[in-house]
Amino acid sequence: MTIDNGDAGQRLCRAIRQELESLGRSGVTHWNTEITQLLPLLASPAVAPVEPTRIQAATSENPPRTGPNNTGPKNTGHPSGAQEFEMAKRATKTAAIQMAAPGTVGAATPPKLLDLPLADRVKQLEKLQKCVAGCVKCPELARTRTQTVFGVGNPQAKIMFLGEAPGADEDATGVPFVGKAGQLLDGIIAACKLQREEIYICNILRCRPPGNRLPSPEEAGNCREWLDGQIAIVNPDYIICWGSTAAKNLLGTTEAIGKLRGQLFEYGRAKVCCTYHPSYLLRNPPAKKDVWQDMKWFFGTMGVELK
Repeated sequence: MTIDNGDAGQRLCRAIRQELESLGRSGVTHWNTEITQLLPLLASPAVAPVEPTRIQAATSENPPRTGPNNTGPKNTGHPSGAQEFEMAKRATKTAAIQMAAPGTVGAATPPKLLDLPLADRVKQLEKLQKCVAGCVKCPELARTRTQTVFGVGNPQAKIMFLGEAPGADEDATGVPFVGKAGQLLDGIIAACKLQREEIYICNILRCRPPGNRLPSPEEAGNCREWLDGQIAIVNPDYIICWGSTAAKNLLGTTEAIGKLRGQLFEYGRAKVCCTYHPSYLLRNPPAKKDVWQDMKWFFGTMGVELK
């Protein structure tokens, strides 16, 4: 087994050694072999910030922004996420984005992917989740969390949704995207003619940052091995990065999310699309029509027409 000799590799070695020593002291010796078998999935070089290869998806700098500023008629009640996104769909019914060929993001090094049967994927994800539950590499997050938020969905999903970090609702339930932003995401999923159970959903971080602050670079680096493990096991065909934190950390870019929209990138064999985070849409409802443009374009790359 080879581990990167840089800071990320050293942190990984320390974390592995601490985990094995802890298990040994507790008497749970049969885990050692299983975790050792899992290690090749987790080791990957640190991702250095790079400027991603720009693939222009339309003639303009960003995808066209059409439709009125409001997303539909005002309601006296509170529409569900699906109703809100349906209004955004109507506002951009005629919008379209031309598909471009995928580009490769330079120094981002994807993990070694596995082609496993479903039962083995479930077992590997369960092992990885147990490791995550005991992770204390970020002392502040480990001290303040209620529980870790690993990931949910289809272990054989063709599409992976990648978010930022758990919020209060996620910290309480252990499930990603279950708060107001998650309800809106459910509406987006339904508008895309999918069910939540068909997708695999996870975040850059698996612990809630206090006050819902942005993840620090060190925290994202500490959690990267868990993300790479999930990507290796699920082995998705497509990844959608929701928000700049997900896009910057996965792709190793410093580009703003507005400049990453409307372009197709590659991470390993997965094609990657970047769009606004649902929480941003809650603060800026007119941007829902932009996300719907992104979904129409991205699903078009899969040969699926959304109307």
